Amino acid sequence: MAPGGTRGPTPRWGLLLGGASLLLLLLLEAAAQDPAGAGCSQSTNRSCEECLKNVSCLWCSSTKACLDYPVRKILPPASLCKLSSARWGVCWVNFEALIIAMSVLGGSILLSIVVCCWCCCRTKKSRKPDKNDERAMREQEERRVRQEERRAEMKLRHDEIRKKYGLFKEQNPYAKF
Repeated sequence: MAPGGTRGPTPRWGLLLGGASLLLLLLLEAAAQDPAGAGCSQSTNRSCEECLKNVSCLWCSSTKACLDYPVRKILPPASLCKLSSARWGVCWVNFEALIIAMSVLGGSILLSIVVCCWCCCRTKKSRKPDKNDERAMREQEERRVRQEERRAEMKLRHDEIRKKYGLFKEQNPYAKF
């Protein structure tokens, strides 16, 4: 914050303008990659690399066809191209291998998180006191025992003094009668 100044809405506007300019650049890049009239079907029977230069295209290696990617669906349907033959983004990865790899990776990450949480909870539950805590507890117990012994000695001494001077109270005052 500047001295003597106030913080205004400038950072928000800057973030908003930056996001808008980034969106505009992405739209211009997409328009440059897909010139007017250049559909994915023009790259059919050529090569996978030529087809995948356009990010909206899907290469089917079994039919050697360059197809428009079905954007309404996450994965291309089997009627369009089998997952083992479909390529998108890069030519060396098919959707089937990608799905299996991502499932294994996601499962292993999830499993490691569960194991870490289980280990952390287990160590907190069965956490043993360290040597300093044990020593402090032992010393506290020893002080308590010594204090009880001193109290018993003092009570005995006071009771002897009360007996000597006849001030000793009996347990049951009605025992005399």
